Amino acid sequence: MLRIAVVTRYFPSSGEPWQGRSAYKTLRELAGTAKVHVFYPDPNYPSFLSPRSRIYDKLNPSYRIPGVDVSYVGYPAVPLISRPLNGRMEASVLLSHVREFAPDVILGVFLYPEGYAALKLGKKLGVPVVEMGIGSDIHSIGDRWTAMHTRKVLREANYLVTVSEDLRQKALGIGASAQRSCAIVNGCDPAVFHPADRVEVRHRLGLNVESPMILYIGRTDLRKGLLELVEAAARLHQRRPEAQVYMVGDGPDRTQVLNAIEASGAGEYVHPLPACAPDETALWMAASDLVTLPSYMEGCPNVVLEALSCGRPVVATRVGGIPEIMSDDCGALIAPHNVPALEAALDAVLAKQWDAETIAARWSRKWSTVAAELNAVLQLVVRSSM
Repeated sequence: MLRIAVVTRYFPSSGEPWQGRSAYKTLRELAGTAKVHVFYPDPNYPSFLSPRSRIYDKLNPSYRIPGVDVSYVGYPAVPLISRPLNGRMEASVLLSHVREFAPDVILGVFLYPEGYAALKLGKKLGVPVVEMGIGSDIHSIGDRWTAMHTRKVLREANYLVTVSEDLRQKALGIGASAQRSCAIVNGCDPAVFHPADRVEVRHRLGLNVESPMILYIGRTDLRKGLLELVEAAARLHQRRPEAQVYMVGDGPDRTQVLNAIEASGAGEYVHPLPACAPDETALWMAASDLVTLPSYMEGCPNVVLEALSCGRPVVATRVGGIPEIMSDDCGALIAPHNVPALEAALDAVLAKQWDAETIAARWSRKWSTVAAELNAVLQLVVRSSM
């Protein structure tokens, strides 16, 4: 049985239990055929410098999530200042833990700093390293130090996996090898995300059963196009005064979104709600008439896959891997930063009759398939390194 050490912070924790759900789902399936252990490096900031966006100053190291073994290991860090060194620091504190686990292969999820730490650990222990790029670690590298370390990871890893072909192509442009890389698209859980009766679900959620309903569900981050969504909703209200927009989720930009709703006078039909439990996501999708993601950049967004699996049409931007998983046959693709296009697409999709079963049949890819494809890559890399 293959022993896989996973180095990542893209994984549920006591501070952010909703974080890294795609990684968790994949690794849980992988743990059925391999020995998987996640090593989660947690930056411990001085209390007086702790970033405002951090949920907790220090995570609960005893937090556990079913099906995957995980160790939360702290390391000292200072916001911004220590960033060029964070990958090296992570490797230093994880070394004894990973050595004791004795892996056959190390999987780094998110290229810097975790992927860099995985690379350092692999070299120290003489173990092959597979890196996984999930989105912002490739298409929105923030500073020259991160860029330098990311290029090193892409050049020196034994293999690279990305969650979309779009991300893979971007990675090739900054140092990855075409021969030692592939795209493995995310999956979905059809037992949770499947067509359901809209009226029945709205009754369960206490929602109006008659009003057209537009749903955004995810992180409250302006890069998701949320200000454009508020503006588009205000414009759409002139044409469809009965339409309601629900924005479900938490995040760092919640105040700006609330201010935009107030400034637009949209409080009666744009409803910002806190994040829901992962199992409730499917209920909100089933209750909606459409799901929207007007994001500026993406890897392979789970929310689109889940909405399609629920049989709901999607209005999304033509960015990242989104065009690889949907088309105008199951919603509408538009350019980012384009409020008139977003308004028009929302209106057009609401006006059309959609068959939920037909949309759901488009996406039947399970997490077990994703895990099997990743396992095949890991097995190949281990064999090749012998």
